[in-house]
Amino acid sequence: MGSIIHPAIFFAVLVLGSLGVCLALPRRKASPQLFGALIAGLAGGLLLIAMGIAGRDHLPNIYFYIFSLIGLGSALRVITHPRPVYAALYFIMTVLASAGLFLILSAEFMAFALIIVYAGAILITYLFVIMLASQAPEEGEIEALATYDTQAREPIAATVVGFLLLAVLTTMMFRGVPQLPLPGPVAPNELLAQMPRKVESVLRNNRNPDTGQPYLKADGTIQITEVAPSPAHPAEPLFITINNPGEEPVVLAQDKWPEELTVKNVEALGFDLLRNHPGSIEIAGVILLMAMLGAVVLSRKQVQLDEDAKANQARKLAQDTLGGVNPGLGRSPLESTHAGGTR
Repeated sequence: MGSIIHPAIFFAVLVLGSLGVCLALPRRKASPQLFGALIAGLAGGLLLIAMGIAGRDHLPNIYFYIFSLIGLGSALRVITHPRPVYAALYFIMTVLASAGLFLILSAEFMAFALIIVYAGAILITYLFVIMLASQAPEEGEIEALATYDTQAREPIAATVVGFLLLAVLTTMMFRGVPQLPLPGPVAPNELLAQMPRKVESVLRNNRNPDTGQPYLKADGTIQITEVAPSPAHPAEPLFITINNPGEEPVVLAQDKWPEELTVKNVEALGFDLLRNHPGSIEIAGVILLMAMLGAVVLSRKQVQLDEDAKANQARKLAQDTLGGVNPGLGRSPLESTHAGGTR
């Protein structure tokens, strides 16, 4: 951590930032949100300045500071704005700023995946939930905000827990990650054995430099043989046998493969998510489904209450009409005629 920022300065800035966020959270009475936002902004500025001084030999470009300030400011507004729709829009700005930081790190896939997944799918789901759970004001009424949107329930506890978690994760990243055991040796192209269609497509679309013909003809077949890497050939986890009609089978070693026949970063990430961590994807889907179900239940309950209120109001009007406003409204024609004749 010392090569990026001094630990004492880092934790002092975290304390200052937690104080600013705590003051910026909305409260029942007059809350110093502007003062808290200024303190939080001061903490973010001091953090960037301290990082620039410690790493002045390899300073990031100007876009790092721009995206960082936009992301931090938008994130602060997400948790302090009283209207959920505007908070969601600030969340979009936070996502875009984070995507810009990923682009600076040359992680294009993470940048676009962040925008597509969060700013596209998940945020639309949040807005759908907000629209279902919130009720529009009736004619002549002023839009009233819910208490849980205008007041922070536990601002001190939430701020302390959030910044303690940030401090622990940051410390673990700088001190704990280098102590983790290194992963075992993985052959760079061993995943190709599980993608025979990719191998076949690449071989059909590329030509052998020795013969000038495609590696695999239109009616040819391939056979992938996966073997354990040996000390003599540590980079050859598999061999590809090409069976072209009318020709002898050709065993294609890795040094003869086309340049396109490699496992891309996106493909490796897909295997890692779906094969090694499928539970995280399922949990995210269940959380979003429960949020939608909760919004539907809240909206149905509100509609049922409105229908009950209308029925009670109609019943009350009927009783008032029968009791005092028009006593003869509830009588039958015979009773009204008899009453008129008696008089």
